[in-house]
Amino acid sequence: MTTTGEVHRAAAGGPWWWERRRGAVLDVGLAAASAVECAFEGVPFAHKAGLPVWMGIVFGVLTGATLLLRRRWPIAVVLVSVAVTPAQMGIMLTVVALYSLAASEMPRRIIGSLACMSFVGTLIVSVVRAQQDMVHSDRFQVGGWFVPFVAITTSLGVTAPPLLLGLYVGARRRLMESLQERNESLERELSLLAERAEERAEWARGEERTRIAREMHDVVAHRVSLMVVHAAALQAVARKDPEKAVHNAALVGDMGRQALTELREMLGVLRAGAPERGRSAETLPLAAVGMAAAAAASRAEAEAGPADSGPWLAELDELVGQSREAGMVVEMTVEGEAREYAAAVEQTAYRVVQEALTNVHKHAAGAKTYVRLAHRDAEVAMQVENEPPPVPAAASVGLPSGGNGLVGMKERVADLGGVFVSGATDAGGFRVSAVLPAV
Repeated sequence: MTTTGEVHRAAAGGPWWWERRRGAVLDVGLAAASAVECAFEGVPFAHKAGLPVWMGIVFGVLTGATLLLRRRWPIAVVLVSVAVTPAQMGIMLTVVALYSLAASEMPRRIIGSLACMSFVGTLIVSVVRAQQDMVHSDRFQVGGWFVPFVAITTSLGVTAPPLLLGLYVGARRRLMESLQERNESLERELSLLAERAEERAEWARGEERTRIAREMHDVVAHRVSLMVVHAAALQAVARKDPEKAVHNAALVGDMGRQALTELREMLGVLRAGAPERGRSAETLPLAAVGMAAAAAASRAEAEAGPADSGPWLAELDELVGQSREAGMVVEMTVEGEAREYAAAVEQTAYRVVQEALTNVHKHAAGAKTYVRLAHRDAEVAMQVENEPPPVPAAASVGLPSGGNGLVGMKERVADLGGVFVSGATDAGGFRVSAVLPAV
């Protein structure tokens, strides 16, 4: 075959071994023209060989018709052209066969060998024919150089041009096929890149939603839990102790304002980080989609990190004080020398203590609680442990629980490479412990 189009043949719809219908039409036309040429040349061959003329014509037609197989079996066609060279027929057959062989996917050594055979055969026939013409020509006398010159020129003219043209066409075809395969490979790679970038962006958006959910849970759950506790106390003492009721009402107002402030800060960050609305992805080329998706993923991952606006470990005293004002008995101890940590570490440590205290308000109201903070060389550790709650107090709290507090704390700590442990104590209380690397 002259091409590697075996794979594309079914899609092209060509008959038999042809890739396209126009290729089949071309080969039929060339075979017909070659058959006519060889039929005419078969007449003098039959006279010289002492055969009937019709046998020479039939032989010529069959010989020229082998050109129909030039794409399927180019070697066989070249061998036929070499075999009929002594009969001085098949010039067109030789030229087209050499071109087809050179343009095919055959190894270069086979192409070179068959081309040399064709050149030698043509050279020998040209020498014999030139000598015969010299013998029968009495008026035209030339030197001894004329016969070799004519023979070599004729042989090169018959074999060299189709051979070189076939090599050029074959190389160009292979180059185009390789470029097309490379283009398809690049398109597949860009498509995979776009899909992976979209997956990364979706993952980053999911992480961002999870982070926002944790922040909202920590802010709302803790503040609102304290507000509910103070509201319950306010309801209990409103008539008996007006001054204490006023104090509790002021605390509820402060808690609400703090919750609203933190919510506004979080919503402001979300609004500022909203993606710009521009051209849709459908109007961009595939490469731009991949790069845009990768940029979106990178931006979302960058936004997924905690903001640098707090809270900080230095604010734990205020947090514990709020729980004390809500009626909880809290003891706080600090070990080691206090120092500054990375923003993510301080925020995570604060949120762990905050959520643990919120859980005590929800599930163990009235229980004595111990908050421990330890500053170590390469880590910071925190622990919140409460004693068993009084039964009446636990039954009267009535605070809803979503069940996501411990999960959120564990996720926060795991994101920083820390260790989180929670569970009931032997005394009937509950303990939350976390250790974070001091990065």
